Amino acid sequence: MPLRPSGNQLPTNLPQLQNLIKRDRESYEEEFLQQYRHYAAQLEVFLLKPTDYSRSFCDLVTFLSQVAHCYPRHLENFPRELIDLLRKHATILDHELRMTVCRALILLRNKNLIPPIRVLELSFELFRCQDKLLRKTLFHHIVADIKNINSKHKDNRLNTQLQNFMYTMLNDSSTVAAKKSLDVIIELYRRNVWNDAKTVNVVATACLSPTTKVLVAAINFFLGRDDDDDEKNDSDDSDDDFDEKQAVKEVMLRGQVSKKTKKRTRKMEKALESLKKHKKKKKRVEQFNFSALHLIYDPQEFAEKLFHKLEKCKERFEVKLMHLNLISRLIGIHKLFLFNYYPHLQRFLNPHQREVTKLLTYLAQSCHDLVPPDVITPTLMTVANHFVSERNADEVMVVGLNAIREVCARAPLVMNEDLLQDLTQYKSYRNKDVRMAARSLIQLFRQMDRSMLHRKDRGKPSEASKNRKIPSYGEVSAPSFVPGTELISPEDFGTGEETGEKDPASDDDEWVDVASSDDEAEDEEDDDSESYEQRDGEDDDEEQNAKKAISSEKQRSNIADAEIVSQTRVLSQADFKLIRKRQLQSELAPSTSRKKAKTMISIDSDEEDGKNREILRPSAIEGGIRKRKLDKEARKACVLAGREDRHKYGSRQKANEFASTSNKTKEKKKNFMMVKQKTGLRRKTQRSLRDKQIASSKAKKKNQRKKGRK
Repeated sequence: MPLRPSGNQLPTNLPQLQNLIKRDRESYEEEFLQQYRHYAAQLEVFLLKPTDYSRSFCDLVTFLSQVAHCYPRHLENFPRELIDLLRKHATILDHELRMTVCRALILLRNKNLIPPIRVLELSFELFRCQDKLLRKTLFHHIVADIKNINSKHKDNRLNTQLQNFMYTMLNDSSTVAAKKSLDVIIELYRRNVWNDAKTVNVVATACLSPTTKVLVAAINFFLGRDDDDDEKNDSDDSDDDFDEKQAVKEVMLRGQVSKKTKKRTRKMEKALESLKKHKKKKKRVEQFNFSALHLIYDPQEFAEKLFHKLEKCKERFEVKLMHLNLISRLIGIHKLFLFNYYPHLQRFLNPHQREVTKLLTYLAQSCHDLVPPDVITPTLMTVANHFVSERNADEVMVVGLNAIREVCARAPLVMNEDLLQDLTQYKSYRNKDVRMAARSLIQLFRQMDRSMLHRKDRGKPSEASKNRKIPSYGEVSAPSFVPGTELISPEDFGTGEETGEKDPASDDDEWVDVASSDDEAEDEEDDDSESYEQRDGEDDDEEQNAKKAISSEKQRSNIADAEIVSQTRVLSQADFKLIRKRQLQSELAPSTSRKKAKTMISIDSDEEDGKNREILRPSAIEGGIRKRKLDKEARKACVLAGREDRHKYGSRQKANEFASTSNKTKEKKKNFMMVKQKTGLRRKTQRSLRDKQIASSKAKKKNQRKKGRK
């Protein structure tokens, strides 16, 4: 028999009884039953006035939840009683008592004494309570519980039941409950617990919610983090980096000041290693393998509903921008048809419009090659007329040219030759940013279709772009081989290497031989282009025809070999890197090479082509704008702002005003007559007559020597 405590204080000391029961449940069963009967009596009294707070009842609930696993037969109905209590009286219970009962249920669920669906559904219903701490506690419990349930294997039955229940909670009359339920779904998706299409489409229905908070949270889920949040996180990361540097500095200083021993050296190395591990752990970012926008069941219908809601939207301008951004991404990613979207966006395209850079970004995102050119052309002309004009500021012109470039990269048929040649005239504008924006537009059409440019702007064609044309609307090229395999001989596949070159899989950045000329494509001048065109026109016709016949024959043979390779081989990653390198080499090599030069190219299999980017950042539209030089008043304001929270210039003040000072400091505060007798303060009038005579004679001799030299 175990020794019982002296005085037998168990009926009043519940923590002690709880400890003893966990050690020996059979010996203290009688004391437990006494407390359970006490709980049953307290419950009946409490149900008569559920609004009153009872400390003894809270203690009994906590005690029984702690020892419930020891007496499962006696406490079989205990979880059901707590659930019924919360469902009937949750909104009128005292906040402390309600929190105690919820924590007891969470503890019982963690001990696997309650089915998860009962506790989880109740937790979602309790989001209606006006208790912020309770909602936070329930939120963390729901996320952790669902994550633990699906840790080893997916419980599809439970997940389906919960997702159906959450779908009803999103339409709940309580705004707080709907918003919190949506936060749970989003958090589970971000933690890669619920990452299926059903979860994404449940969130998609919340984008059409009449509640602003729910709507904004759902749209932000598809758009990702806001720019403000990124800036805030960047500032937080910079502050954390500063704190880590300070910690490292303190550790190093501590090791230098103290006596160097082996033990202290080991401690210092261990502290530095832990700081490095903490920094690596913090910088680890969770990544996902797919985007939520790709999992929407019917993106066309979803985009139409969003646009219909946008047309009747009376929310703030920021909420309208979020709608426009999401619709533009849906159109660009899924290549949807929403013709009314472009005239609606055209109304906002004005240089004085707030957030006009974002609006231009949304315009470029919503363009793709399947949209009829007649639908986008009026909007493009609006951008050209309102932004690209000499009466506007240089920054406005740069933004307009960059926006036109991004639109043409996705839908090149919207551009006509007359407008293109007018825009390319800004390549010699007085502002450098405008010149670079115009030249980037020229460079884009050199790669897509050189014939649309003026003859002097075409430049020297590369092997890949000399015969490239913009396909007509609806034209689809369906090659019978993997694109790029025609550039490599069949013997090089499977090995990932070529004769005389390194393995591209082993070294991504590599120097290769490409044909080049003296002038670069982007920075070449008009005279060089014209001289090249003249030289090209002076070639003999027979020689040109022979070259074309040879190249066409070679191309046909290469295409035939590429078809054989594509049908008989499985290409590896090294083969695709080799294809990528050859494609870059053909883009860099002019069609009429005059000399060879080594150029360094980077082979990256994950690199995206500029016109296939799904998401466009505003920085791509604003790119190239240099910061203006500040005037005198602005520079002075920056200097004064940097002097804030800083001591005045001069000697450093002591931390303790009662500390002693040096004699030199004391002399500065004394009267001059008290210190004039010191040698350092003697004047010339204190010299003797003999000293004055000697100084005068030396001065005369010095003057005589100067006169003699002249």
